[in-house]
Amino acid sequence: MSAAGFAGFARPDGRVGTRNHLLVLSVTGLTGPTGRRIAERVRGAVFAGTPYGSGLLGADKAAHLRTLEGLAAHPNAGATLVVGADPPLVEEIAEAALARGTPVAALTLDGAGHDALRLVDDGVRHAARLAKEISAAQRVAAPLSALVLGLECGRSDPSSGLVANPAIGRIADEVVRAGGTAILGETTEWLGAEDRIAARAADPDLARRLVDAVLARERQAVAAGLDLTGTNPSRTNIDGGLTTIEEKSLGAVAKSGESPISGLLAYGEAPAGPGLHLMDAPAYAPESLTGFVAAGATLNLFATGVGNSFGSVLVPTVKITGNPDSARRLGTQIDVDLAAAFTGEETLQEAARRLLEAMRATASGAMTFAEILGDGEEVIARFGASL
Repeated sequence: MSAAGFAGFARPDGRVGTRNHLLVLSVTGLTGPTGRRIAERVRGAVFAGTPYGSGLLGADKAAHLRTLEGLAAHPNAGATLVVGADPPLVEEIAEAALARGTPVAALTLDGAGHDALRLVDDGVRHAARLAKEISAAQRVAAPLSALVLGLECGRSDPSSGLVANPAIGRIADEVVRAGGTAILGETTEWLGAEDRIAARAADPDLARRLVDAVLARERQAVAAGLDLTGTNPSRTNIDGGLTTIEEKSLGAVAKSGESPISGLLAYGEAPAGPGLHLMDAPAYAPESLTGFVAAGATLNLFATGVGNSFGSVLVPTVKITGNPDSARRLGTQIDVDLAAAFTGEETLQEAARRLLEAMRATASGAMTFAEILGDGEEVIARFGASL
């Protein structure tokens, strides 16, 4: 396969974005509606936020803050408008973005006299100024090594493990070989494939930590009295033809290809360097994708069996299927149809080559159906109770 690069947006800190969004980021639940109104009134703006605010504790609070900072400073955000009802938090998030060179404006509900309508008016004016500023940015040639891939699957069936996920794995290997980065999450979907994952770890300590992460998730389920049968695989997976978590996991792990595993990331944690990294994170696609985005993923490859329209709002999410029926039914949701490899009309290598070209085109500006239809959101995972 060709290792040619793509056309992206060079950022001051050396990263390369695949999009040049104006991000309106609400960092408290009280200002979510305000942030959405601002984004709706400014062309080219996208909204991300959290329904939560004060009362977060410990590791949950740390993960929440890390994720918000990752979103604010994301390379796909040409500029960020931070709004919130907690002035110190707004300032902290804005400073994190500024430290990466992202143009930022920060507004608080307090600064608007606790008048949400005034905050909308102020926000639209600041957002318009930022949008004008970033509109002059031009795409430049970038190597494949500048990509950071998020590797996801959802509503899987046998075609996912046989075609779509292995094709994604070949692309992940291509990007990693070129010096780029790929991130695989969904820890519960390593269950049953731990030995294969551990064997690819860069060192014995990492191998142990990967296995421990899987065991910790399994123990959580047991402690909660949860039987993973019927939960993971879900009823949709079972109806599609998957019968056990081991069957699902072996297919899911195929997205990671065959590259050595360089590290284990916490939720939303940015990799320290290139290579293949695993993220200890929830398996639910909205939370999983946002973990990748906060970690710096600039393009998501998302395999689906029976169909899944969800995507990130900040990062183009390429939907891929090897299921002929799904490809036929979901013509305006599936971006890359690999069904020919499932029916034997082309080889997996040929399918992966087509996927690589679609990925490069998307990274260079071609829109996904999720972007066109507005099926994007960011959903930050929670890891504890609030006060």
